[in-house]
Amino acid sequence: MTDAERAWIHNRGTAYETTEGLRESIRGLVDDVRSRGDAALIDALERFDGVRVDAAGLRVSDAEFQHALDTIDPAVHAGIRQMIHNIRRFNEALHRRRSSWTSEIAPGHVVGERVGPVASAALFCPSGKASYPSVLAQIATPAVVAGVPQLTAIVPPVPGGAGEVDSAVLVVANELGIRNVFRVNGPAGVAAAAFGTETIPAHGMVVGPGSPPVSLAQLEVRAHGVDSVVLGPTESMVVADGSVNPAWLAADLLNEAEHGTDSTVVLVTTEQSVIDAANHHLAEQAAPLPTERREAATSALGVNGGAILVDDLDEAFHVANWFAAEHCQIATSDPWAHSQKLEHAGEILLGQHTPFAAGNFTLGGPAALPTGGFANRAGGITVEQFLKAAAIGHLDQRALAAVADSTIALADHEGFPAHANSIHIRRR
Repeated sequence: MTDAERAWIHNRGTAYETTEGLRESIRGLVDDVRSRGDAALIDALERFDGVRVDAAGLRVSDAEFQHALDTIDPAVHAGIRQMIHNIRRFNEALHRRRSSWTSEIAPGHVVGERVGPVASAALFCPSGKASYPSVLAQIATPAVVAGVPQLTAIVPPVPGGAGEVDSAVLVVANELGIRNVFRVNGPAGVAAAAFGTETIPAHGMVVGPGSPPVSLAQLEVRAHGVDSVVLGPTESMVVADGSVNPAWLAADLLNEAEHGTDSTVVLVTTEQSVIDAANHHLAEQAAPLPTERREAATSALGVNGGAILVDDLDEAFHVANWFAAEHCQIATSDPWAHSQKLEHAGEILLGQHTPFAAGNFTLGGPAALPTGGFANRAGGITVEQFLKAAAIGHLDQRALAAVADSTIALADHEGFPAHANSIHIRRR
């Protein structure tokens, strides 16, 4: 590959690029919500979503929750419960590992952390391209496990509807005990959750994936001191050798590719025959997809992504670490052993019996993951994002004496006499 070709793949091809005009538009919308509150939300909902409600209609009613529970397909409801159960188990195990602790590092010298939940979090669940109950489950379950006392779900209405919120999303919220759910336009909802309005409370954190306008709104509120986790268009990579089942491979490549035209999917393999077989099965499996999904897959695989042929698996994992994919499946003869070579990925799926679809829904690990190469320095949305740690320290008299001279020397060097005096005064 040439340098330009490498840059094209690394930058996720033609993935959505924001314009300054869009940035200014979102900045204006965020400022409008900040200054006018509910009135701005109502106007944005009518302007962008074609839905007119009054302030009371922003909050999803108990009757709507009940209708969702009464009409949900039992198989979908069972799937939601299993999905939440597995996500909960993963995060409970993680929570036990990230608990409060203390350690005596010298006689009478104790340090540690007191770990607890953040005060509040708003959870954004998109609805522009499809129904996404899995997104709310993936970001809300860790928050519930963390014990966040104030949780709110922000959900745009179903496109083309009369203002209704996706029933499956409401069922997820109900299963998790979240009854504060608001129907709002995406970027406006992010601003409302960050700053608060007459109806929607303010939150210190806004979490959830969305369209480029939603991501821009999250960046805007971050500038005002609100913690926001920005997640971009989905992406996946498969590292495969000659042992791969090509039909399964094609199915897994299409999995993330059908999300949208801004998605990126890359195959990295040691065998030209694998690429040829994958192309054959991709054509066969993509043909019956709905037009929207087929067009998305064509863009994700043929414009933004593609196939990379390498000499051996060492080179394959060099490419994988360089790309740092959101989702990475290792489809090789010994995925557990080969996984030791993969250092940068939001999610590592080992073997072809672990498809992306399971990772998206029922595996239990996080599926809201870093995109755009951020997997080389960040992880997915888990209970840890909803926890904070207060440092604990204790010195008894002998421990203070052991650090006194060093404390005074450092205080004097930095020019803080009151710091030094707080030690001197205890020696008199």
